[in-house]
Amino acid sequence: QWHLVESGGGLEQPGGSLRLSCAPSGFTFQLYTIGWFRQAPGKEREGVSCINSRDDSTYYADSVKGRFTISRDNAENTVYLQMNSLKPEDTGIYFCVAEYLTHVQGLCISGPSDAGFWGQGTQVTVSS
Repeated sequence: QWHLVESGGGLEQPGGSLRLSCAPSGFTFQLYTIGWFRQAPGKEREGVSCINSRDDSTYYADSVKGRFTISRDNAENTVYLQMNSLKPEDTGIYFCVAEYLTHVQGLCISGPSDAGFWGQGTQVTVSS
């Protein structure tokens, strides 16, 4: 059964850094667009960042531009989200998402279709 495996969440102080990882199980990321959504308490789920594995195009939500960097490692078949200068408002559950042959804006704004994938989520807490 195909699914996404996330890791790297945790508790960090404001101004600190965390790196999230997402790896597929049962398939490879080739020709997929992969990204991260987050859901903060009491807020709607938000597309944070996405990357297209074909052309490396990326999308970032305005709230994370300049602080977060999404990247992929083909050899490791893994996508990373490097989160720097963390703020308390970055707190939430972060979900890895993947969709076959789609654009980064489409995935990060609308989320995966029924044919796409959601990870199980990893908690990120930014607090002093």
